[in-house]
Order: sequence, then C-alpha cells, then structure tokens
Amino acid sequence: MATSSEEVLLIVKKVRHKKQDGALYLMAERVAWTPEGKDRFVISHMYADIRCQKISPEGKAKVQLQLILHTGDTTIFHFTNENSANAAAKDRDAAKDLLQQLLPKFKKKANKELEEKNRMLQEDPVLFQLYKDLVVSQVISAEEFWANRLSGNSMDNSVSNSKQDIGISAAFLADIRPQTDGCNGLRYNLTSDIIESIFRTYPAVKQKYAENVPHDMTEKEFWTRFFQSHYFHRDRINAGSKDLFSECARIDEKGLKTLVSQGVNNPLVDLTSLEDKSLGEGYGSSSAQSSSKSNKESSNAAIIRRFNHHSAMVLAAVLRKQEVHNDQNSENSSTDGNSRDSDYFQPPVKKVKLQEAIEYEDLGEKNSKKTVALNLKKADRYFHGPTPVQSQHYASSQDIINSVHCIRQEMANYSPRLTQVLSSSVASSALTDLSPGGVLMQGGTSQAINQMVPSDVQMELKHLHVAVAELLRHFWSCFPINTPFLEEKVGKMMNNLERFQMTKLRPFREKLQKLYISTNLTGHLEDMLQVAFNKFHTWQSKRMLKKT
Repeated sequence: MATSSEEVLLIVKKVRHKKQDGALYLMAERVAWTPEGKDRFVISHMYADIRCQKISPEGKAKVQLQLILHTGDTTIFHFTNENSANAAAKDRDAAKDLLQQLLPKFKKKANKELEEKNRMLQEDPVLFQLYKDLVVSQVISAEEFWANRLSGNSMDNSVSNSKQDIGISAAFLADIRPQTDGCNGLRYNLTSDIIESIFRTYPAVKQKYAENVPHDMTEKEFWTRFFQSHYFHRDRINAGSKDLFSECARIDEKGLKTLVSQGVNNPLVDLTSLEDKSLGEGYGSSSAQSSSKSNKESSNAAIIRRFNHHSAMVLAAVLRKQEVHNDQNSENSSTDGNSRDSDYFQPPVKKVKLQEAIEYEDLGEKNSKKTVALNLKKADRYFHGPTPVQSQHYASSQDIINSVHCIRQEMANYSPRLTQVLSSSVASSALTDLSPGGVLMQGGTSQAINQMVPSDVQMELKHLHVAVAELLRHFWSCFPINTPFLEEKVGKMMNNLERFQMTKLRPFREKLQKLYISTNLTGHLEDMLQVAFNKFHTWQSKRMLKKT
C-alpha cells in the first residue's frame, strides 16, 4: 500500500483489471491499483513512465481508461460503478482529469533528466565508455549507474536546482488560434503553458477555476464558457449578470481604477502632460468648455483601456513574486514586525531617480574589482593545473671558472693505477646486471611494456580499471551494513562483481594469452576483486553466526 509519506490525491473504487475488481489510487508521484481483499499494490506506474492516456469512446458498453507507457506496455482499467453507467463515466473522467494535470509536470521532469544524462555522456567520453561497459553489457542497471552521478551533477549546477520562471508573452491570448470543427463550432487547443499564463496574468480566473472545477463543472466546460464569455470577447463592460466571469470583469475594472489612482512611482514623470488638450473656441481665451464629456465611453476608449489593463496585468504577474520575496525578507529582518525604521534610512525616491539620470557607470570610477564566482564543471582539470617551478641554485661565471681550473689541475696530476681494477668475471657480471633485463634494470620494464602492449589493449585495460573502480565504489559504500536496504544492495553488487569478472575480465585475460603477452596486466584488478570477495564472505559468515 501507499507509504505514510505518500499523498493520496484520489481513490476510485469498483475498478476492474483483467476481470478482477479492485481500487485505483492516484498519488503524488504514481498511479497504483490493488485488488479487493489485499493490502498491497499489484500495479504501480510512476507518472514519469506514462507516455499518454486514452479513454473509451462515448456510447461504448465498457467505460475504460488505458495507460500507455514509454516502453510500449499498456494497462487497461475498467470502471464498473454499480449505480449507473453515468456514475462510472464520472469516476473515469475524474481520474482522467487528474492525470491530465499531473502527467505534463512529470513529463517535463523526465525530459530534463534525459537531456541532462545525454549532455553528461556527450561531454565526458570516459563516462560514456563506462556506461557502455556496465549498463549496455547489463552488469548493473541504469538506475544504479545514475544514482549518485545525476544528483551530484545537479548540485554542482545551480541552474538545474533552481527552477527558472518563464516570462509571459503579451500576445499569449492572440496566439490561441481557434480551428473550425466542421459543425459551425470553434476548437481551442490549450497547452499547460497557456493555462499557466492565463492564471498568472488573471488571478480572478484562477480563483474561479478553483471554485468550480471539478465540483460544478469539468475542465472542458470551464474553458468553453471562458472563451464564450464577454470577459474574453469584445467589450467587457456590458457583461451580463448570468455570465460566470462577470465578477472577474468587475474586479478588473476596480483594479484598473486603483492602478490609475496610484499613478507611476516616479516623480520625474508626469503622465498628465501627455493628455490631448484642444484650445476650443476663442483659441483658449474662452473659459467655457467646448464640449462636455459623455458618461458612456466610446468603443475605441474601451479597447484602449482593455489593452492597457492587459499590459499592466502581464507586468504585475512578474512583480508579484518579487513582492512576496521582498515581504519575506522584510519579515525576517524586522524583529518587532514593523519595518518603518528600516524604511527611514532608505534614500527618497526622487533622489534615487535623479542619481540614475545624472550618473553613468561607464564614466564613473571603478573602485572595486568585479570578481567572478568559480564554477567548476570538471574538477580534474582544476586540480591537474601547471606545477610550480622548483627553486634552483644557479652558478655564477666565477664558480664555473674555478671548477674548470680545478679539473685541469686534477688532470695534470693524474697517474693511472692499472693494478687496482675489476677482474674480467666481475666486470662481465656487472655489465650483465646493467643490461636491459638484468637485475639492476627492473625499473626499465615499465617502459618496455608500453612498447610490448598494443595501444588498443592499453585503452581496453584503462576502461577495465575505470569500470572496476565504479563497481567497487558502489560495493564499499554499503559498509557498514546496518539496514535491510544495504544488505540487499551489497548482495546485488557482489553478483555484479562476479558477473563482471566472468564477462569482462576473463575474456580480456584470454585475449592477452592469444597475443603472447607474458606480463600479468590484470593482477591488480584481480587483487582488488579478491579483497572485495573476502570482505563479503567474512560479513556473510558473521551474519550466519548471529542468526544461529
């Protein structure tokens, strides 16, 4: 069943799957089905794994909901409400509408994770080769491979952690182009981005949506009435009282008057000076008004008012989040709940505007140096930087002259002593020891291996070392084993190590024998694996002793 931390959003009973009755659960991150009389889920699908959903057409005897996964598998749920077929259709539509809201969110998340994985594999050839050696060859699963890497990379890149708010286009309503359905009707295609833009721009519509959907009407009916209402079309001043969005129009008119009364928070800007004024009769000498303004606004003025209000709402949608953030900061900074003291020390608005008008950053003095934050995507490049130059003692010209003079004196006084030399046998053995392959030339073997082993074998050996290091990292991270999850994981990693030894290491060793390479290149790998095997067997024996 659902864990205590999972939030159950909807429970639909009387849902049949393969001729077996049960209940359908829609939770925060997955959809699951359990048969009657059992306390565990038989079917469980994460929302990120669901590609789309389909419903049975109206008029069909069976009311069904089909879930299609990215793998191509399908799951069909049959809604069988005992009351009536309409009740079963309502249950199905409730589950469908909730899935319609949840699936796009997890689809974006899955696409972002997939893009991040592809980017990491393209930028790092070593990681891509490791992925082919371990995941493609089915040594470990893809989930185990990305378990630590994806989370670690997301913490390095702050952009992936913090969600970036997308701006609202001023023409998002004009971009909704209706299409004819062939029956003297119009069809509007709404995406989740368009719906989010409508909600952010017009909070009154979002409030109406929360009040009526899905209690009084379905989501389709709500948006149908939205596009049919005077709130969306033409002049909204003459909206009828029966219209669902008439209250939204009144709220907008009230908000527009509030914006006009507030004006612009800039003392250097006077919008009243932009008003058109006619001199009238007498060229301004007559004090009487030429014409009185009618109470009823013209249609052109109403359209201009609507455009101005729409632009103001688009700008306000961006400023709302900033105001909330500023309110939270002011609450945290003020101890007694009153922020007037902090406002007292702020410069006046007029002074700030004057400074912005007369001061230029390009012409000002640069007192402080701008620093750039260090964001390391590949730490190995940073750590393997240029090595510092070691201090050396340089000899002067006089030191060199003195050294040459001493050598000349020694050469002049040299007298050979031929009786005090090595014997022929000792000299022969010394030459043998100093020759390549001798006792004293063992350090030169490593240089000879680079010439003995082909380059493709060296590259394959490097990939094997990286793969073994990755598997051992997962294995040793399980210790100390103090939870059932770690017990299960260490058993899986032990099987993965044994599978890697059989499928990768032994064929590579046989390949070296066919190439007549006598040097033991896999000895270090086998030693590391043997240490891990000994550790696992020791832990397993201690575990068996505790049970007995």
